Amino acid sequence: MIPAQFDAKQVEKKWYDYWMKNKYFHSTPDHRTPYTIVIPPPNVTGVLHMGHMLNNTIQDVLIRRARLKGFNACWVPGTDHASIATEAKVVAKLKSEGINKSDLSREEFLKHAFDWTEKYGGTILEQLKQLGCSCDWDRTKFTMDEDMSASVIKSFVDLYNKGMIYRGYRMVNWDPEAKTTLSDEEVIYEERQGKLYHLKYQIEGSNEFVTIATTRPETILGDTAICIHPEDERYFHLKGKKAIVPICNRVIPIIFDEYVDMEFGTGCLKVTPAHDVNDKTLGDKHGLEIIDIFNEDATLNSFGLHYEGKDRFDVRKEIEKELETIDALAKVETHVNNVGTSERTKAVIEPRLSDQWFLKMDELVKPAIKAVLESDDIKLHPSRFNNTYAHWLNNIRDWNISRQLWWGQQIPAYYYGDGKEDFVVAENIEDALALAKEKTGNSALSAEHLRQDPDALDTWFSSWLWPISVFGGMMDPENEEFKYYYPTNDLVTGPDILFFWVARMIIAGYEYTGEKPFSNVYLTGLVRDKQGRKMSKSLGNSPEPLGLIEKFGADGVRVGLLLSASAGNDILFDEELCNQGKGFSNKIWNAFRLIKGWEVANIAQPESSKVAIEWYEAKLQKTLAEIEDNFEKYRISDALMAIYKLVWDDFCSWFLEMIKPGYQQPIDRTTFDKAIEMLEANLKLLHPFMPFLTEEIWQHIAERTPEEALIVASWPEMKSFDEKLIADFDFATEVISGIRTIRKDKNISFKETIELKVVNNEKASTHFDSVIMKLGNVVDLVYVDEKVNGALSYRVKSNEYFIPVGGNVDLDAEIAKLEEELKYTQGFLRSVQGKLSNEKFVSGAPEQVIANERKKEADALAKIATLEQSLASLK
Repeated sequence: MIPAQFDAKQVEKKWYDYWMKNKYFHSTPDHRTPYTIVIPPPNVTGVLHMGHMLNNTIQDVLIRRARLKGFNACWVPGTDHASIATEAKVVAKLKSEGINKSDLSREEFLKHAFDWTEKYGGTILEQLKQLGCSCDWDRTKFTMDEDMSASVIKSFVDLYNKGMIYRGYRMVNWDPEAKTTLSDEEVIYEERQGKLYHLKYQIEGSNEFVTIATTRPETILGDTAICIHPEDERYFHLKGKKAIVPICNRVIPIIFDEYVDMEFGTGCLKVTPAHDVNDKTLGDKHGLEIIDIFNEDATLNSFGLHYEGKDRFDVRKEIEKELETIDALAKVETHVNNVGTSERTKAVIEPRLSDQWFLKMDELVKPAIKAVLESDDIKLHPSRFNNTYAHWLNNIRDWNISRQLWWGQQIPAYYYGDGKEDFVVAENIEDALALAKEKTGNSALSAEHLRQDPDALDTWFSSWLWPISVFGGMMDPENEEFKYYYPTNDLVTGPDILFFWVARMIIAGYEYTGEKPFSNVYLTGLVRDKQGRKMSKSLGNSPEPLGLIEKFGADGVRVGLLLSASAGNDILFDEELCNQGKGFSNKIWNAFRLIKGWEVANIAQPESSKVAIEWYEAKLQKTLAEIEDNFEKYRISDALMAIYKLVWDDFCSWFLEMIKPGYQQPIDRTTFDKAIEMLEANLKLLHPFMPFLTEEIWQHIAERTPEEALIVASWPEMKSFDEKLIADFDFATEVISGIRTIRKDKNISFKETIELKVVNNEKASTHFDSVIMKLGNVVDLVYVDEKVNGALSYRVKSNEYFIPVGGNVDLDAEIAKLEEELKYTQGFLRSVQGKLSNEKFVSGAPEQVIANERKKEADALAKIATLEQSLASLK
């Protein structure tokens, strides 16, 4: 018994369980060609959002299609340990329980972190299952898995031994909330309105002052010089003199350097080497003292004097008042500037001097530049992102890969002494000890003498190995799975991590395998609301994905998302799109029920059904060619739209109407079998987009063994098709539409048979005459040489069609109605032509307005010709 309604909830669980039970998602190396995708691993802390929904739906479409096309499809899922975000959540959880991280050993903290990820870390992957994602769940990886961590450590040691990793004391981006350094790419610059403070510095031994503008008055406590351009005549007299820093009263030198812009502000620059990268360069050049005034959480330290322990922003407010009190504040102006914020915690970052680990990028990056920008080995879709890729990689800087965190792979550097160079790098402490003994010549060293660097590696240093490490390629590059699945085929991700992740995976791929990690990168757009705003919890405009699935079904949500998701373009999401997807599901379900409801008999096949099947087979093949072309060009949305139109318009609206038996009449066996065959072909094309609905209908059509499930069926075979047949049918549909319009307008019942007489000026094909007769309820179709009087008429191109009027049409009233419409249209035409004959109007009106008026003229002329022909046929 086929249910009257499609029940998405019941169907989704049933078929996902069935697919899992029969291990359709699982892949092992065999004789087939592999098709491999690795998931962009979501943060282990994450839950499903609209971006995940879009990204993973596209991946599922690609993997399901590959499966149908006979490839050994392997989609590797997993999660990223997200060091900053996860550590922050674990720290917050511990704090709520009265436990401070500082009171724990690293091992104790990591146990809490692993317990937390064990409890919450699988949430997003379980949610992806509800979306229908056919990942090989047996292969699920986590970037902190033992083998994954071993791959990261091996990579670090290898690069260090090649001289590519080094330790340096550098100005870095410091996140005072996460208490760790960030790479340049993890800093987001926001335009904010603040203040510009003009401060007065007294010249030592005089009553003279110089004024210097700053946006950060609290940093004066770390000033160690004032810098002036050596050719600035205004300040020649200050050479060799010193100035006094307000509040702290530190005496600092006045130095001269061409770095200063004489035309900017007062031409004087305060130098704070510990808190500005350019000031640090000046400080090194002139041998200046470095005074760091901040603790790691951006509160002031002992150099902050009476502000010690206070937050930097609180100090800024208080120091403004103090400067004003001591008459050291000349003026304050409003000022807009770019403020660097942490991508993860949103905290305002601080430039900070720190010992960090860096990876040299100048040589590593060369193969990645060539692969995308020169050889085309890797293609970005859309290709406009090549420019962004080129800008980043051609301006790349050394990568700061260390983080002051515990959650992550601990840097495999082991210190045996107090000097900066007293360390060795090794994959484990046993190897480290052997190296330390060799380096020092001290055979008495033991493991207890070694202490491992406390920093963890940047999360991206783990995930850049993802396509390699998920198949064990770092630890055992000769293993069967790595050699079979790598390189992968397609990567689907967002353009926001084109540099963070995509470029770095390409770099790692060439460095460790000599091969690209994938061939194509499909860059999705950002999901925005229908007003174009970025979705966020604060705006309340981000729907709950699982709520959408509950309301519209997974297939409806997938279709709704993909219909408007062209590569690289932002999606203006509206729930109505999902409703449209749900409506499409219902349309297909009802079409299936209609077919299965027909009684089948061994009777002759009508000519109209025979030609309908010929046409639909050709139309299916033409659409298949269009779909294949769209997939080739990564136009996933266009591929779906082609299938949507094929099923909704061609199959449901035309094909089923053409073959539908008469009321309470059976359908012939030949036509019914072909209808099922065409329906099954449609289901195969639809399956990657709507897996649940299609499997449900497929299994209702006939008893299927597990080997015959739709998920492992065969994609329709490409065949040649008759383009003229399709064109002839398109012409026939216009003829049918003309009949239907006249029936509706003239109130001629669709049950009443009519005659149709045709002047075939176009020499149109008669192949679909049987279809015209059936769908127009035409009892007699006759070709004539001239127009028929006393008949209703219409045109299709130059062909003339006449329907002799019956007794239910008032001929005089029809003539009067047409004459009135003709008179009105002629008057309208005169009005339009009057405008177009007015030289002043034509010369002064915008080009688009003129074009609109000319179109009105053409439309009116065409309508007058049609009305005159209709009148002539009736008189």
